[in-house]
Amino acid sequence: MASPSPKQVIEGQRQDWNRVAGGWEKWDRFFDEQMAFLNHRLVADARLRSGLQVLDLGSGTGYPALLAAQTVGTTGSVVGIDLAEQMLEAARRKAASLKLSNATFRTGDVTTLPFEDSSFDAVTTRFCLMFLPEIPKAVAEIVRVLRPGSWVAAAVWSAPDKNPYLKIPMDIIKQFIELPPPDPAAPGIFRLAKPGDLAGMLQQAGLADISEQQFFGDVRFAAPDEYFSSLMDIAAPIQNLWAKLSPAQQTEARQRIIDAAGKSQKRSVVALPIAVRMVAGRKPE
Repeated sequence: MASPSPKQVIEGQRQDWNRVAGGWEKWDRFFDEQMAFLNHRLVADARLRSGLQVLDLGSGTGYPALLAAQTVGTTGSVVGIDLAEQMLEAARRKAASLKLSNATFRTGDVTTLPFEDSSFDAVTTRFCLMFLPEIPKAVAEIVRVLRPGSWVAAAVWSAPDKNPYLKIPMDIIKQFIELPPPDPAAPGIFRLAKPGDLAGMLQQAGLADISEQQFFGDVRFAAPDEYFSSLMDIAAPIQNLWAKLSPAQQTEARQRIIDAAGKSQKRSVVALPIAVRMVAGRKPE
């Protein structure tokens, strides 16, 4: 069977993320609190400050675009881009509730950005680039729209074995159905997990002062079944695998996931480790 074209991949992802938009909005406050440290790190790595014009790629329901908008203030602005219009509708509602008139959101493909050269003072992106079918093309677009002297800051998932938060359900699903080994060059959660992958692409595209750090944290749940519920509501790639299980398999898999998550119980919470690769670079003057 022929591999899907980049256009087909993007259209499939658009459908996937629109499908889970309601789940993201349902869990919005929870993940806003749990992942706040990543948003602040991106804002810092992009050197955001008052008055800057910022582009956020793969904004979803507004991460980290809304924090960026608060940071650059009324003299600055943020444009958020995402494939999924329904995700962006949630981001717009949040911007309105926060009275952030300097944040706008529009649908678009990261590999063909609809902006002039040197349009932005900074670019941020969280958990977006690894899903793209043509990452070097997207990186070239980022460099094109950045003003000289400006920064891009990106967050992508690190290796599976350092991310029990993501790995547990995949390992359990594999106990029921055979999954082909992931193509290391295909879009996916861990596509840019290898050290140097994204940093090398930024360097190849002409960026300087490149930094890369594996950044550790955890996601905390009140109970293991809360973890499972959140997965089923927001994780489009895991939902797609889950759909391959029979109802009986799903029942058993659910219990195994809950049991596995319960092993990370710390006092009154379930703390599931995550590891994120933070990469930044500056466009030379």
